[in-house]
Amino acid sequence: MTEFILNLIAWGGYVGIFILMTLENVFPPIPSEVIMGFGGMAVARGDMAMTPLLLWGTAGTALGNLFWYAVGRWIGYHRLKPIVDRHGRWLTMTWHDVEALHRFFVRHGWWMVFVARFMPTFRTMISLPAGMAKMGLPRFLIATFAGSAIWNAVLAYAGLILGSRFGQVQDYVGPVAIAFTVAIIGIWLWRVARWKARD
Repeated sequence: MTEFILNLIAWGGYVGIFILMTLENVFPPIPSEVIMGFGGMAVARGDMAMTPLLLWGTAGTALGNLFWYAVGRWIGYHRLKPIVDRHGRWLTMTWHDVEALHRFFVRHGWWMVFVARFMPTFRTMISLPAGMAKMGLPRFLIATFAGSAIWNAVLAYAGLILGSRFGQVQDYVGPVAIAFTVAIIGIWLWRVARWKARD
């Protein structure tokens, strides 16, 4: 994966960054940490400039998230009712819970989308409920662009400052992301085991 990322950046420059960041948000296994980190290393070598790197990278992030937003908007949350009614135990929620979450998202969606940009997995998946809640497209894009620009800047400057040592950061980032995912799965299993449908 790392070799593929490096080759695409070498071939496409800023456009390569844009393509990779778009793909990263459609297919989450492609790590944004590596993409923007290597972009920062390219800035350190003088092959790129920081401002266009951040603009192209964040534009790719926004486009990738727009895909999941569109999917969510097409589905709509009402189409979930038969699924929730049938598989509520495995989803650990009832339709009442879904409606409550929908109302919460309608009221606080902007901040949820913004904050989720700093969280592994959720920074992509948050776009789905945003679309389902029919969050206004301008608000969604602003929240996505603002949060993603900050996160991408952190990654790019880490690559710039650490240079060739940036690869060492992956030794820590990878396990943290895995631990975060395992924790989510653990919480879900705990909820499944204790879940009881409401009357």
